[in-house]
Amino acid sequence: MYLVILGVILLLLKLLEFGPVGQWSWFAVLAPFAGAALWWAWADASGYNKRRAMEAMDARKAARRQRNMDAIGTGPKRK
Repeated sequence: MYLVILGVILLLLKLLEFGPVGQWSWFAVLAPFAGAALWWAWADASGYNKRRAMEAMDARKAARRQRNMDAIGTGPKRK
């Protein structure tokens, strides 16, 4: 996501010909978009996205289980 935001900012600066970015080549300005595409391809191919989704689902499941245990009074004992 950071590479896409950087790419949009650089693209706007290039189109407005603002500062030194206006003089850069188009390859340098569009490079963050290529980097984002490579990152997403690697993340999908390596299973990184799937692992992160599974970790988030496990965390939600554990929180839901703990809320249910507290609601029926079988959670940790309080002093």
